[in-house]
Amino acid sequence: MDQFVNELVETILSLKKKEIALAFLQNILTPAELDEIATRLQIVKLLKKGVPQREVAKKLGVSIGTVSRGARELKYGVPGFKNVLK
Repeated sequence: MDQFVNELVETILSLKKKEIALAFLQNILTPAELDEIATRLQIVKLLKKGVPQREVAKKLGVSIGTVSRGARELKYGVPGFKNVLK
């Protein structure tokens, strides 16, 4: 793992309170990036519940391509989402 990515992960792991974590994310990400990441999480949560891709896209106001990417990550990606969304 790249040194900088590893340091970012360690920093995130050190955040103990929701308010501190939110402030950190607001500092390190643009509002658009933070919104995009939050939307990606909602995409995979809905997909994991079995909601059809087109319905997810419509509900969240994103393209079907964005939803398909989330579906691929759930199916073929590293087990990050699978570990979080049990």
